[in-house]
Amino acid sequence: MDYTRYSTLAITRRGEADAVLDIQMRAGNGKLPTAGHDGHRELAEIWRDVAADDSVRCAVLRGEGMGFSGGGDLAMVEQMTTDDAVRTRVWKEARDLVYNIVNCDKPIVSAMHGPAVGAGLVAGLLADISIASKSAKIVDGHTRLGVAAGDHAAIVWPLLCGMAKAKYHLLLCEPLSGEEAERIGLVSLAVDEADLLPRAYALADRLAAGSQSAIRFTKYALNNWLRQAGPTFDASLALEFMGFAGPDVREGIASLRERRAPRFP
Repeated sequence: MDYTRYSTLAITRRGEADAVLDIQMRAGNGKLPTAGHDGHRELAEIWRDVAADDSVRCAVLRGEGMGFSGGGDLAMVEQMTTDDAVRTRVWKEARDLVYNIVNCDKPIVSAMHGPAVGAGLVAGLLADISIASKSAKIVDGHTRLGVAAGDHAAIVWPLLCGMAKAKYHLLLCEPLSGEEAERIGLVSLAVDEADLLPRAYALADRLAAGSQSAIRFTKYALNNWLRQAGPTFDASLALEFMGFAGPDVREGIASLRERRAPRFP
């Protein structure tokens, strides 16, 4: 498998027999990984390669720089509001990102530090074992932008933390620390930041050393809970992208650029 074709992901191998694939989202701006055109596409595609690579037994996903993920590139978001071809392509990628992770037979471990938002958060929370630093800041910011929370929330948040907590955090864009995310069941573990990568790698090594048929079959069966929610996810994603053609998202983008609260009509 040729992983050098990925420009926004730094991909290396580690562990016994190089069976663990270490996937780091690059911080192109030197601060946080952001999902522009290439980053969004590659984060959706990588899981097909992980599934197809017989030498990989587990994957670890992490961020670079000041945090795990900084959300979508605003220039791309603006294009989505005016260009139907771009909006349709990104919708397909957003759909594929979720289903490619759900259907990837290899176990995935995420290690989230600092801000965790946007497409990176999709992968971080859909990972089979999600680990956050206690000080991580997890935010689903869709309604703050003026669009529905559609890119993964409806398929997994109610299952992880319950409907009441899901609505509270998704409707209000209320941030969570990693510690609070563990308390409500949104992530598997919360650890001190110094322990984040060592813990993620240790768990990945355990998964890589385990019975691959047993682990993969168990993941497949458990993920049927997510597959059952597929129609709910599809509807939420369609509603999100319908919002990108509406008026509220333009105010949402302007408010982010001007660093102020949005004033929706």
